[in-house]
Amino acid sequence: MRIGALFTGGKDSTYSLYLASKANLPVCLMNAESRNKDSYMFHTVGSRLLGLQAEAMGLPLERFATEGEKERELDDLKSFIIQMRDKYKLEGVVSGAIASEYQRSRISKILQEAGLESMTPLWHVDVGKYLRDFISDGFKAVIVSVSADGLGKEWLNKELDSDNLDRLEQLSKEYRFHMGFEGGEAETAVLDGPNFSSRITIGRYRIVSEGQKHYLDIEDAFLSRK
Repeated sequence: MRIGALFTGGKDSTYSLYLASKANLPVCLMNAESRNKDSYMFHTVGSRLLGLQAEAMGLPLERFATEGEKERELDDLKSFIIQMRDKYKLEGVVSGAIASEYQRSRISKILQEAGLESMTPLWHVDVGKYLRDFISDGFKAVIVSVSADGLGKEWLNKELDSDNLDRLEQLSKEYRFHMGFEGGEAETAVLDGPNFSSRITIGRYRIVSEGQKHYLDIEDAFLSRK
């Protein structure tokens, strides 16, 4: 089946695409360029890496702009998906939903109306096991945004390796946030994986703090041979 991926560049959408690609043919990455940093549907941090991620995976990157207004952004998404369906002859779309019924139900409704299969390989998985599988399968991701009690700016640019994952699990229990960051507690960016022909290195960046939210403003990044 020819599939596209709703792609943020984070761990969930990247790993979902990897899993779906085992039995399907990925033909494009689809990304929402939301002007609302607090969008209900779309990640906004780390977007400067998208072109490098697409190049490393050998897939075309298609983007669309939305103001990110609640519900109206869904109309923008539907129009975009229909365009991509026709351009790439898509039969299905994969997304990285884990536990958010708000996100999954709205995407599924749009895809059903567009005559496309909705694929969510991470839906209701055991998050701890998934993240350990993510690491053992050879993916490397760093945290690019934090906005929850227990997650300070010292976590920015930290890799999700086994040691940090153990610490995150402890903090998620202590501060009661979702270990997979499904509630927006943090965002990640994938820098390497088994489906990457090159690895991404983050060069210059600065840390921006807006109240409880801290994020990386990435000024420079590049691909290097593996």
